[in-house]
Amino acid sequence: MSEAMEAARALVTRYYAAFNTGDVEGMVACLSPEVAHHVNEGGVRVGHEKFRDFCAHMNRCYAEELTDIVVMAHPDGARAAAEFTVNGRYLVTDDGLPEAKGQVYVLPAGGFFSIEGGLITRVVTYYNLADWVRQVSA
Repeated sequence: MSEAMEAARALVTRYYAAFNTGDVEGMVACLSPEVAHHVNEGGVRVGHEKFRDFCAHMNRCYAEELTDIVVMAHPDGARAAAEFTVNGRYLVTDDGLPEAKGQVYVLPAGGFFSIEGGLITRVVTYYNLADWVRQVSA
């Protein structure tokens, strides 16, 4: 394994470890100031402040922990990906989504990253929204 590949894997692993402990600033520390955050079925948010705003919204509406995390990286370290399971509880009704009643959900998901200068410059997260809606509507 190349040093660049290992550094990319370590960076993404730190990012998700911070997520799992609710450490938004730890996540931000992994991101370039101009990070492009591609939200699942949403727009692109650029920069640390928009990322913090997104995290505040998510932490208000959802309690989530990621498990079964597998991180992969290109040998040049410029791109990485992760596959994981989202274990969550829907806390507060999110705009345009079903009513929150503390529903529990489990979703497979993935993240894709661009990395430059030891920082994440792009985060893309994917999961099946229809599956999530089905689970919280049951």
